[in-house]
Amino acid sequence: MIDERRLTTEEKALKINLSTDIYGSFAEIGAGQEVAANFFKAGGSSGTIAYTHSAYDMTVSDAKYGKAHRYVCEDRLLTMLTTEYESLTMNLPDRAPDTKFFVFSNTVESLNYHKTNQGQGWVGLRFQLTPESEPNDIILHVKMHDNSNRAQQDALGILGVNLIHSAYFLSHDMNEFLDALVHRLPRERMEIDMLRVNGPDFEDVDNRIIALNLVKRGLTDATMFDLTGNVLQPAAALYKKNILLMRGRFRPVTKVHIDMIEAGEKLFRKEPDVKEDNVRVVFELTLKDLTADGKISDKDFVDRAELLGSLGYTVMISNYLKHYKMVDYLSTIARGKQMGVLVGIYNLQTIFDEKYYDNLPGGLLEAFGRGFGHKVKMYVYPARDVETGELYKFEDVRIPEKLRGLLDFMIANNKLEGIEEYDEKLLHILSDDVLSKIKAGTKIWEEDVPPRVVKAIKFLELFGYKRKKEKVTQD
Repeated sequence: MIDERRLTTEEKALKINLSTDIYGSFAEIGAGQEVAANFFKAGGSSGTIAYTHSAYDMTVSDAKYGKAHRYVCEDRLLTMLTTEYESLTMNLPDRAPDTKFFVFSNTVESLNYHKTNQGQGWVGLRFQLTPESEPNDIILHVKMHDNSNRAQQDALGILGVNLIHSAYFLSHDMNEFLDALVHRLPRERMEIDMLRVNGPDFEDVDNRIIALNLVKRGLTDATMFDLTGNVLQPAAALYKKNILLMRGRFRPVTKVHIDMIEAGEKLFRKEPDVKEDNVRVVFELTLKDLTADGKISDKDFVDRAELLGSLGYTVMISNYLKHYKMVDYLSTIARGKQMGVLVGIYNLQTIFDEKYYDNLPGGLLEAFGRGFGHKVKMYVYPARDVETGELYKFEDVRIPEKLRGLLDFMIANNKLEGIEEYDEKLLHILSDDVLSKIKAGTKIWEEDVPPRVVKAIKFLELFGYKRKKEKVTQD
């Protein structure tokens, strides 16, 4: 059997060209001119391509798809797919009974002449897997890392062929699909930080699992989705926002988590550079916090995502274990807007631990420069001392004496602040304890989590919770 994932780009294009029931069009804006070219070069393209065009001039693009404030964005891509698919099916009704139609579109910004920008773009495919059926969509966002315009265009051409070929021949298995999608495209060349599928042939696919797999496979370092499970491209969703980040395991979300986010958000909104209508709260899970026994459980991940979604929060998954790396990443998106990070007092201890930064040439000072050099402020939530049970507050934080001056500097420059308004009665709650209580089948865990979370855990049977079956009595 032929390994579909290992065919060359030319072989994939030729296979599609020789498939008499696959027929469609290409619309490529900006730097994305290489995908259709690969099908022409492979030969036999007359059996596959109805037409191809590129509205390179903005005036022409506006005339065809309507005026736009931004040309390289998801909305523009979706407009292109809709316009071209309607045009294709309307003009070729006689082919419909025997044809699986497709439209491939992209809108891309490649490296400019002075190399001062990040090559990136939106790529999409609208396609049928059976004739006369409702179409499916595959939407993705890419970052291109080659250091020449030509190389970036070449990479995009490979991606486009991989996408069309994988959609038709491998989309029955999303793991195989993802493998084939990035064939010949190592992370050093291209990063996929958002991928979403939908349509009648993908009703059983959970896009949150796809988002998780992008990070697990190293195709990107971070991706995110909203409370409805809709996958988002981080740079687009958080662009120039006042981001308030809370990192944790959330296994499960407890009342102390909610108290922490509410108290921290109240402080964050008081900052002079934070606009009331521009705040975006993000709950972030790192891959390490998704790991159980060395493996990442998709079920456990979805459980947590369901809970956070039920509370109305946006969820981010990342590979950024270190605080400074996460902040570094978000700062490029926030573009100078004030950001906030919520941490527990024990997390702050770790951040001030010099061993934590042995991998950096500049050690702790380099990490603090990257993690706090931007417009970032950290809000610190208290805890119960794990040994004595006493209240452990920000002003009592235990760090090496030689770093006290650094701590004072951070406080004086409005980079650190302790959270003072909190519910002390909740500080005994620990997620691991709650999880153990749920698995033990007791009811006392319900006192430690918000009512909406209780309902979600019971209804969805999350974290090992099992509904008791009612006994049926006979007369």
